[in-house]
Amino acid sequence: MTDLLPREELAVDVTEAAVRLLGCTVVADVPEGPVAVRLVEVEAYRGRDDPASHSYRGRTPRNAVMFGPAGHLYVYFVYGMHFCANVTALDDGEAGAVLLRAGEVVSDLGVARVRRPTARRDDDLARGPARLASLLGLGREHNGVDVTDPASPVRVLDAPPVAPALVRTGPRVGVAAAHELSWRFWVDGSAAVSPYRPGRGAPGTRSGRAK
Repeated sequence: MTDLLPREELAVDVTEAAVRLLGCTVVADVPEGPVAVRLVEVEAYRGRDDPASHSYRGRTPRNAVMFGPAGHLYVYFVYGMHFCANVTALDDGEAGAVLLRAGEVVSDLGVARVRRPTARRDDDLARGPARLASLLGLGREHNGVDVTDPASPVRVLDAPPVAPALVRTGPRVGVAAAHELSWRFWVDGSAAVSPYRPGRGAPGTRSGRAK
């Protein structure tokens, strides 16, 4: 069995944790069988100095997991339609998490297609945070789950770090606040990486002005 990613490798700054998660595999136990994706795109969010983060204005019942120990899932509902999942980073008491944006399916494709029947291509099965969470069956009941625990229903498996020459970085998708931060990281050449879209009000959009 592949070892789990150690908690201490996530108890670092969010940008370091984001890069470390690239290439790791997330495994979830779903009714159809285990589903696994290799992470190829992530985004870092920090609390104390990141106005785009859910934790920027302090602890709330919704974001409390972000302030807890590293290595736990922070799952939230967005647009009244979708769940998205993050893995917490930094030390206990410091808010930070890494959004899981996209992955390549490395488990049974038949099971994955049953779970995501509307996907037109295999590359689309976990392309984007909502699709990834849907494929892995992640919902409110997984908020706070420890992904470093072998008994957890969702686990992150260790993998060698992606070669620095293959790691690309750029602005986060759909973010207007702190849009200048290049805190999205992805594996160059992966067809599962999602397209970039600026947030409303960010430079490059109709409601924003370029500097």
